[in-house]
Amino acid sequence: MMPELGILSGTSAGGLIVHVEGERCRISPADVRALIFSGRPAPVVRERVRRASGTVMGEVTIEGYAALNAAGKAVVIRTREGTWIVPLVSLRRVACGEATSAPLFSEVQV
Repeated sequence: MMPELGILSGTSAGGLIVHVEGERCRISPADVRALIFSGRPAPVVRERVRRASGTVMGEVTIEGYAALNAAGKAVVIRTREGTWIVPLVSLRRVACGEATSAPLFSEVQV
């Protein structure tokens, strides 16, 4: 069985959008820079818009985090939906605008 793919895409401001399992989360530009250059974990957040009694309410929640793996060559993204991995070089290319997207691979449990 092939693991399901996710997609990592960039924003015009330098942030990242994480598309996995029908969910769309994001990593802010400042957090992307801290992840790439300092190795600091970055929160993965999701915006939800709710409509209640004619009022539109926005809510931002932290859904997980992105961090370098132990070898420092890949980024592991953990969310409520699961764990995903992308090579650091691919993440950098998307964040810098050199590539429009990169595949996220589901981490296979053995």
